[in-house]
Amino acid sequence: MRCLAARVNYKTLIIICALFTLVTVLLWNKCSSDKAIHFPRHLSHLENLVGKGALEKREFDSEDDNDLANLLRGGKPAAKQPSADAFHQEQQRAPPVASILNNNANKLLSIKYEEMDCLINDDYTIKGRKEGNEVYLPFNWIEKYFEVYGKIAQYDGYERFEFSHSYSKVYTPRGTYRPDGVFMSFEGYNVEVRDRVKCISGIEGVPLSTQWGPQGYFYPIQIAQYGLSHYSKNLTEKPPHAEVYEDVEKRDKSTKQTDWMVPKGCTVSTVFDKTRSSNVNQFATPESSEGVSLLLGNTKDFIISFEIKFSTNGSVSVVLETTEKNQLFTIHYVTNSQLIAFKDKAIYYGIGPRTSWSTITRDLVTDLKKGVGLSNTKAVKQTKIMPKKVVRLVAKGKGFIDNITIVTTAHMPAFFAASDWLVRNQDDKGGWPIMVTRKLGEGFKSLEPGWYSAMAQGQAMSTLVRAYLLTREQVYLNSALRAIMPFTLKSEDHGVKAVFMNKYDWYEEYPTAPSSFVLNGFIYSLLGLYDLKETAGDKLGQEAKKLYDRGMDSLKAMLPLFDTGSGTIYDLRHFMLGTAPNLARWDYHTTHINQLQLLSTVDDAPVFKEFVKRWKSYLKGGRAKHN
Repeated sequence: MRCLAARVNYKTLIIICALFTLVTVLLWNKCSSDKAIHFPRHLSHLENLVGKGALEKREFDSEDDNDLANLLRGGKPAAKQPSADAFHQEQQRAPPVASILNNNANKLLSIKYEEMDCLINDDYTIKGRKEGNEVYLPFNWIEKYFEVYGKIAQYDGYERFEFSHSYSKVYTPRGTYRPDGVFMSFEGYNVEVRDRVKCISGIEGVPLSTQWGPQGYFYPIQIAQYGLSHYSKNLTEKPPHAEVYEDVEKRDKSTKQTDWMVPKGCTVSTVFDKTRSSNVNQFATPESSEGVSLLLGNTKDFIISFEIKFSTNGSVSVVLETTEKNQLFTIHYVTNSQLIAFKDKAIYYGIGPRTSWSTITRDLVTDLKKGVGLSNTKAVKQTKIMPKKVVRLVAKGKGFIDNITIVTTAHMPAFFAASDWLVRNQDDKGGWPIMVTRKLGEGFKSLEPGWYSAMAQGQAMSTLVRAYLLTREQVYLNSALRAIMPFTLKSEDHGVKAVFMNKYDWYEEYPTAPSSFVLNGFIYSLLGLYDLKETAGDKLGQEAKKLYDRGMDSLKAMLPLFDTGSGTIYDLRHFMLGTAPNLARWDYHTTHINQLQLLSTVDDAPVFKEFVKRWKSYLKGGRAKHN
């Protein structure tokens, strides 16, 4: 190199270097003006979404970050292009991208996109993109137009677009359905956290609904579902962890002992209770006192249970440290009839007089969130506040207390609270009247307070049968048997029965005029009748069997009326009123499938399997054939 440099004039060297620099600059500008190919992962998913052909030869320049992700879902930049080695490894897992590489020179080909107007149904225009012979439309338009769903997600360090035709899932049956088993997929239900549940009543121990009115009312369907969900959770979850803080009769090394804090003028003493044949704690506090308290300090579990008997008006309060800047909130369970109140970090639930021994079990997470979110509208306000620690329990007034325990879950108390409510609130006609006006839709007469629902009757039967099978207490079975009566009366006679085309008996979730024939509510009523006939036996269950058999005949004959060829129909108002069909949302569609799957475990009629298969296909875009 030195020899070469020695023989070349230095001016010539300068000219050569200048030319080399110029060529380099020109090449750089050329490369910068072209677009670099970007390889989105799993292009096969995207080609089905936004184009007809293969997604090939993709590129975007550095000054336009509105890449495919932005085109589809609102402006997220593309993931970094992987290195050559990473790309090679990725190609081993992902489908190959056709025609991206030039076979001769192994160079990347490119094709530019251009924006273009897309005329939709001769009505309006949206902006799309043209890339070669392919046209791509923005996903935020596709999503609304076709009612489909999608999102950009991270996967193995890459962004990919995930598309779904529907949003709800089908559950695989656990086996043959049994009256003492899990109820459908209700182990996944959390009734108490619904925003249309005002709170769990301190007196009744069951949810108070605001579904059709902000004032709150007891809705038998919701109460039965509350019981069935907790029953099902009890069968499917592991046993709860329990921490006993005060059990006077069983004070030993296995019981965590914490001393009561007793201010001046207050007393806590151990006495023998004849009605229980055991020792209990007796407390007494003046009205002006802050009460006697028991330190708890539990940071793991948030369901508290205690046995209580008041001699005077009083309260039991639980102090919680919360995620709200570690602030303390106090939940007061007071011997009055107030439903719920919230003021200055204090939440109040009325629990009634409690002048005889009873057990109070409360979910502190639910009670806290319902109190903080209390509103005058139908929906409880959403809040992120959560308890971090159960600090202490405070008792005021005069009374007796024992068995103070904090547990992970308490499913059976919730189940029996629902079962006992159903027994106490059944009327002399065997029904659970719904005390709120319900307007199903235009063209239907309003249902005035006091109407019955076949779905409520059926799910109450399913709850009561399970309570009977657990306890063998006849009161539960007798209540379930009395619940048959509204099934035998037509809707106009204050029953729940309708007859379709003067031939097929149908049990109405909403006994409207004209009849509405809601599918999911009808099937729930059949499940209740099945539970009852299987449990009551041939003699006592004879009427339930007759109603069940007639209902199953109607279901098998009428199922085709609920099939749209791409989904299902919620009810038959289009037939009864001559209006547009009331299409089932995807969550109702999957409920229909789950119900038929369950029925197919106790009835092997081919019609159930056929409809399950077809209706499942609709969830992934399947459609009935054209003519």
